[in-house]
Amino acid sequence: MATEKQRNKPLGEVRTKVFDACPHCGAPLSPWEKVLLNVDRALMCKHCWYRIILDVFDQGPKPEDQK
Repeated sequence: MATEKQRNKPLGEVRTKVFDACPHCGAPLSPWEKVLLNVDRALMCKHCWYRIILDVFDQGPKPEDQK
């Protein structure tokens, strides 16, 4: 669910950064691979077998810090 700060931002700023190419070998990712990476947060490059994993943890405060 979106936080209040995220609701006030344009849609492009809310989404996480998705790679256009493999950070290891530089092979371009297909549009379908970009969708899979955005949904699953992990993808294996079919050119160099490098595992691309997006950080799944929020950068917000931890629940114990909100007391």
